[in-house]
Amino acid sequence: MAAPQTRQLSSLDKVEMSIHVNDTEKNQVQEPADNEFDYSQRGQWLRAAVLGANDGLVSIASLMMGVGSVKEDVKAMIVAGFAGLVAGACSMAIGEFVSVYTQRDVEIAQMKREKQKRESENVHGNEEVGDQKEQLPNPGLAAAASALAFSVGAVLPLLAAAFIRDHKVRMAVVVAVATIALMVFGAVGSLLGGTPVVKSSARVLVGGWMAMAITFGLTKLIGSGGMQI
Repeated sequence: MAAPQTRQLSSLDKVEMSIHVNDTEKNQVQEPADNEFDYSQRGQWLRAAVLGANDGLVSIASLMMGVGSVKEDVKAMIVAGFAGLVAGACSMAIGEFVSVYTQRDVEIAQMKREKQKRESENVHGNEEVGDQKEQLPNPGLAAAASALAFSVGAVLPLLAAAFIRDHKVRMAVVVAVATIALMVFGAVGSLLGGTPVVKSSARVLVGGWMAMAITFGLTKLIGSGGMQI
């Protein structure tokens, strides 16, 4: 009788040990590593900064290429570029402010609905909602970041063309400066976002080239059609 009981107890011990090991492995898998970084936390400001600078660069460089296709006067290119810088920065700031504020209102409304559902069970619901509101993005800061980033990108082709008298050289310098800046913006965005550098830079560069080429070609086509500019 003793031998069967001993074997039965040994089997139970093995089952308990197996369950304990499985639970331990499960907890280890669920626990995140301390050295891991969540790149999605950078999404808000990274999108506003990189996209804003890229938009400013591509917009103003394309605008200057379009004006330069029909006007060789450096003043016309600079004035058009500066007007585009101001208009674009204002547009980016307003658009980002409205977008982030709308997102903020939606998230706050969702928090209030969740609070109403659990206020009978959770005594600290008001404190949790307040903490969550503090973690929401600031519309004013997002708007300022977008306007500043757009202006930084837009000023590069303006500075590149401001001190060059020869028209063809000026156009070539604008394209060269825009190309280098696009590669840098693509690389910086990929490094901060944890994405492949070459792929991101190539995508940004090709997009910028297409925008400048299309603007130059269509403006040249319209300008050569007999319109007085």
